[in-house]
Amino acid sequence: MTKLTKFLIRCRMTGMVSNQIMLKIIKLSINSANLESETFNLLKKELDNLQFEKFLLLFSKNLQTKYQAINYLDEAYPQMLRTIYNPPALLFFSGNIALLKTDCIAIIGSRHATDYSFSCIASIVPRLVNRYTIVSGLAKGADSMANEEALRFGKTIGVIGSGLDVAYPANNMMLQRQVSRNGLVISEYPEGSNIEPWHFPQRNRIIAGLSQKVIITEAQAKSGSMITADLALNQGREVIAVPGRVGDEFSVGCNKLIEQGATPLLDFNNI
Repeated sequence: MTKLTKFLIRCRMTGMVSNQIMLKIIKLSINSANLESETFNLLKKELDNLQFEKFLLLFSKNLQTKYQAINYLDEAYPQMLRTIYNPPALLFFSGNIALLKTDCIAIIGSRHATDYSFSCIASIVPRLVNRYTIVSGLAKGADSMANEEALRFGKTIGVIGSGLDVAYPANNMMLQRQVSRNGLVISEYPEGSNIEPWHFPQRNRIIAGLSQKVIITEAQAKSGSMITADLALNQGREVIAVPGRVGDEFSVGCNKLIEQGATPLLDFNNI
C-alpha cells in the first residue's frame, strides 16, 4: 500500500472522517508538503472542538487494518468509479483487485427474490461471464444468487455495506469468503465499523459506478434495487429490467422502470 493509503486508513479508522472529507484530504495530498499538518488544519474546520479532540486521540493510537486497500489516486482504482458523485476515497478489498479494471455488469434484485429471479440469473450469468465480471451486493436474495452463480462460471465482485470482517446477512459469510478467494470483495468501510442502514444505499452507488450495465431481475416499487437503478441512470449506465407479471409486487419496480425507458430484457441471448 502507498504512504497516502496508509495515512487515509488511519484517518478512516478513527470513525470521525467522512468519505467527503477523505476526498478533500486526497486533493490536499497532490501538492502537499506536510499532509498530516494540512489534514489537521482541514479537520479543525470540518469538525467541532470535541470531535477534533476525539479524532486526535484515536489517530494517535495508529489504528491499522488487516486488509489491503487502494485510494482514489491509485492505478488500480477503476476510472469509471472516479466519474461518479462522491466516489469512494478508499476501497478495502480481499481478493483479486485486478477485477476492478475488467468490464463489469451488475445483476441485482429483491432481497425476497422468488424462483423467477433464480431462473433468470441461472440463464443470464453463463451468457455473460465470457465478456463481463458479474458485480452484485452479496445481500440476501437476488444479489447472493448472482454472486454465487457467477462463481460457478466466471468472475465476480461483491460490494458490501459493512467492513470486510463482517457478512450481512451473517449466514452469507461462507459465500463472502468464497468470493474473496475466487473473485473480489470490496467495501469503503473499515473493519470494526458499525453496520448502519444508510451504508447500503451508499454501497449501491459503487455497484452502479463499477458497471457498464445494471440488470434488475425483480424489485418492489420502493427498494434498494430501485435506488441503484436511479443511481445507474444518473451515472449514464444502461439499466436493463426483467419484465414480470402485472400486479406482482416483486415485478412492480422492473415494470415501472421499463415504462420509464429502461431496456426490457426479452431475450437472454441479446444482452
